[in-house]
Order: sequence, then structure tokens, then C-alpha cells
Amino acid sequence: MRHGEVHNPDGVLYGRLDGYRLSDLGHEMARTVADHLADHDVTHVVASSLLRAQETATPVAEAHGVEITTDDRVIEAANDFEGQLVGGMSPLDFVHPSHWSKLVNPFRPSWGEAYAEIAERMSAAIADARSAARGHEAVIVSHQLPIWTARNALMGKRLWHDPRKRECRLASLTTLTYVGDELESLTYSEPAASLLAQSHGGTG
Repeated sequence: MRHGEVHNPDGVLYGRLDGYRLSDLGHEMARTVADHLADHDVTHVVASSLLRAQETATPVAEAHGVEITTDDRVIEAANDFEGQLVGGMSPLDFVHPSHWSKLVNPFRPSWGEAYAEIAERMSAAIADARSAARGHEAVIVSHQLPIWTARNALMGKRLWHDPRKRECRLASLTTLTYVGDELESLTYSEPAASLLAQSHGGTG
């Protein structure tokens, strides 16, 4: 699950910065997904340590009477542009000469954590969550880029991609179904779709 909308009126690329909490709409998104999952056999809930992930996981965990397991293998990707105001920036702002050293390799990418590293840590966290909930269901609350990277890795697709084409909207579910240790299917859904039109989007 991707976290809900974050309170971010200034349009900061918040990344791993502390203190970015869910907006009122984000809390509503989290409750909506918790309601959607109420009749699911969830026995294990995982979230990154970032506040927005913890707040998103809380109603799901409470609905199933389980504690949140904090696992920073599912944390947001590291990004050298973290903390910058992106709300009013154009693509040209990112190619200012001061940023050239960060943009030399978009396939890694050179401005942040390597896609392969993200895929490795996410895959390990998914495997441990599956083990903890074997025979039942686990919910992992993470962030857009890690979820999309894990999805590409699991589907055997290339990891570098156009960020505008990620299928991973706020409070969405990317569901992995296993038979034994074999991945049987990967599906995507948006239980909070009716709330997305009210959202200002997100940067993680």
C-alpha cells in the first residue's frame, strides 16, 4: 500500500525528511483502505518509520488487532533533491548547472538511491512479511518509488522508467498473491479512488 496524501502546502520534495504527516484527506484515504481490507485475513502490518507511512498503517493495524512492525527496508528512496521546493519548479530548474553532477546517469539513477538497491531491500522485506503472515495476508505501507521498483523487479521488467508512468497513486494497493513460494499474480487497485480527485498529488 502506498501512503495517503501528505500535508505539504509548500510543495517540498520531502523524501525521508521527518515530520511530514498525512493531511485530513490522507487520513480519510487511510481509513477508506482499512475499511476495504476489513474482511481480509490480515495478520501482519508493516510500515516504514516515516510518519506518513505509520499514520496510514494505523487504521489497518487497529482494524485487525495487530501491532505495526516498523521496517525501513520499505522506506522512501534516498534523493539528492530532498528538501527542495518542487511545487513551482519546471523541468528546466532541475538541469541547472549546479545539478549536472546528479543527472549524469538517469538509468541508475545518479541523483539518488540505485534502483537495484531499492529492489533488493524491498524484495527482502516482502519475503519476511510473507513469512510472518504465511497462510494469511500481510499489508506493507511504503512509498511510490519503492513500490513501483519492487513491482518491476517481481515482474522481470527493467527498473529504470518514466516516473510519470508509474501506476501507484496515493493509498493504492499493489497486491501480490503467492501459491507456496511462487508469485501467482500481481494486481493493482485504488480503494480510495473516489477521494483522489480532491488530492493535490504527492511526492513520495
